[in-house]
Amino acid sequence: MTGECFSTMKLAQPKTNFFQSKMLPAGTSLVGTSALVQFFDLKTHVRRPSCVSSQRISGGKKQTEDWQIFDSKYAVDATVEAHLIFALKHEDFDAYVFKHVLLSLPEKEILGYIKNSPTGPLVRRIWFLYEMFSGQTLKIQDAGKIKAVDLLDREKYICTPGWISPRHKVNYNLLGTADFCPFVRRTELITSYIQKGLSERAQSLLNRVSPSLVVRAASFLLLADTKASFAIENERLPANNRERWLKAIQQVGKNFLNQAELIRLHEILIGDFRFIEHGLRKDYVFLGERTIDNEPLPEFIGAKPEDLESLVEGLVTTNLMMSKAEVDPVIHAAAISFGFVYIHPFQDGNGRLQRCLIHHILSSRKFNPQGLVFPVSSVMLKWIDEYRDVLRAHSSPLMNFIEWEPAEKGNLRVMNETADFYRYFDCTEEVEFLYKCVEETINHDVPDELRYLKLHDEAMRKIMDTVSLSNRLAEDFIMFMRQNDWKLPKRRRENEFKLLTDEEVKNLELMVRETFEEESL
Repeated sequence: MTGECFSTMKLAQPKTNFFQSKMLPAGTSLVGTSALVQFFDLKTHVRRPSCVSSQRISGGKKQTEDWQIFDSKYAVDATVEAHLIFALKHEDFDAYVFKHVLLSLPEKEILGYIKNSPTGPLVRRIWFLYEMFSGQTLKIQDAGKIKAVDLLDREKYICTPGWISPRHKVNYNLLGTADFCPFVRRTELITSYIQKGLSERAQSLLNRVSPSLVVRAASFLLLADTKASFAIENERLPANNRERWLKAIQQVGKNFLNQAELIRLHEILIGDFRFIEHGLRKDYVFLGERTIDNEPLPEFIGAKPEDLESLVEGLVTTNLMMSKAEVDPVIHAAAISFGFVYIHPFQDGNGRLQRCLIHHILSSRKFNPQGLVFPVSSVMLKWIDEYRDVLRAHSSPLMNFIEWEPAEKGNLRVMNETADFYRYFDCTEEVEFLYKCVEETINHDVPDELRYLKLHDEAMRKIMDTVSLSNRLAEDFIMFMRQNDWKLPKRRRENEFKLLTDEEVKNLELMVRETFEEESL
């Protein structure tokens, strides 16, 4: 390099006191991501906008409800490059913003950054991102023999081991590709979940009971998960739907996950395609209500149909990447399953298939014990408001930037480019929620089912030793008591069990109650 100095594009501060409906704190100015979004007029949500104060701030930075406010010493030059570097150093990485800013710049601007700082680690990351997003190779020589730098800070983010680009000397350690890439911040909560060893805890629990009991518990838990998955969607569960779901879940993890496998699983779940479009949808889809005139009132809008092929291919490629990199299985499952439901590639059944993907990944990654499905749908149903809040936390802010108009048959049509909203997303809250659900199944659902079956078998033995009932009647006796606060209902006493004496009923009730009051596993 010649040492020649290259000027960079100036970034003027906007003459406004607001940013995305949030009032700037007095004596501050936009910096980093928020400044770039404002300057380039990008139609995207900034989750944690930053500003820099003209005053000193104790500790160098403070967080308010709306803002990250930085000390005056963090003030940067009024150039695009300076704000890009600030964002890389101090803020959450926003792939959408970096892609759209970098692709808005002329090549000579990026070349200027590199020539001004040919070995700079932050500039090399900008250089790598530009070539990744643009698909273009700049006319400049490779970085040479210098130490590689991580693309993403692994102390702040969950990352893959990565691979080093010899041209840029940048270690590509993202969870996904340019076509689909979730980001997961390394929060204290996620770190604590990883350290708990929940998979080993579940296996240890099962090792303490007989294999036959595990098989029975797995069957009941799968049925509970099936019922819950339909209830989440406010759908009834006819027998044929239940059998299709059970068939799909029993096959999870056995086949390579690609677009064809997604369509095959969707076929199993739906069954009858007379009224539902087969394969990737060819029309728009939204969730929400309609007016009395049948016009849409969307709360969520799926990806545009023309973007589905690339998004789904990106998703399955990222799934393979995360598996090969041995990313934590629950993080892996959350990133792929929530990414799938945000894309919403099918006309119907996306929610059920999302939960099927959770089972697929946890099973294929051997996180759950063999033959056992963690009933995460049951927990999601129990925490349905929190589940919906997690979904809305991602989708609701984006609705402000999706331009749509009503279309025929009560549908809508999206007018602007939105594919990158579905390609790149922060998946941290989704990971925390799924880990919470998995822990709940291991701490409560699975041991509670094992405990119930153990005590149920003990109660059955006592009943059969006392009265010569058939297995079916003994089962029913326990079931009816359980449904009636551990007392045999009068109607059942007068029908199925009318041949028992009052003394026999009294003794059987006492035995069953005492059995189920015994100490848990």
